[in-house]
Amino acid sequence: MNAGSSQIRILAVDDHPVVRQGIAGLLGVQLDMVLVGEASNGREAIQQFRAHRPDVTLMDLQMPEMNGIDALIAIRSEFPDAKVIVLTTYVGDVQILRALKAGAHAYLLKNTLHKELLDAIRAVHVGKKSLSPEASYEIAEHATDDALTPAEILVLRLIAAGNANKQIADQLSITEETVKSRVKCILMGIRLTHRAAISSVRQWKTIPET
Repeated sequence: MNAGSSQIRILAVDDHPVVRQGIAGLLGVQLDMVLVGEASNGREAIQQFRAHRPDVTLMDLQMPEMNGIDALIAIRSEFPDAKVIVLTTYVGDVQILRALKAGAHAYLLKNTLHKELLDAIRAVHVGKKSLSPEASYEIAEHATDDALTPAEILVLRLIAAGNANKQIADQLSITEETVKSRVKCILMGIRLTHRAAISSVRQWKTIPET
């Protein structure tokens, strides 16, 4: 398949052929996307990435021979600018945190609506990060188990509810600078590198890189 220079070149990694077929069918009707390669396990993913240098990789987690996290780490260590979307059935906070720490740009569930997946691909391609609402909720719940102050947890929950800094400041009668300061402490506390990890649990949201 020939990809035009303006198309987003995508690699699909999943050990289930039916999932890869579904992705191929979805991408096949998108004018701005093209599937350039497929892999059924982590080792093949690394080989295919080297061969095709895709713009965005869709990576499953549980696969034979090498899992998605190890493949993600290997790819990112060799190609630091690689943009990977984890597309999985697993939503546990430990898995999400491992994927984010390994460098995933997005974490979506396989039951994600087609439009949401396509939106996420386009967002990641231009340098944004995104989480599914379910993953965002898990992160918010996980954070309450870490060393966060009650004020920081309150700010976290307001962010997870989709509020912007100014809205949070108005609701808590504090300044936006105070909100920003608490967000920094939250990110340090749960060891995340981007506010997208606690994006809205009520609506699909992507946030530009900072």
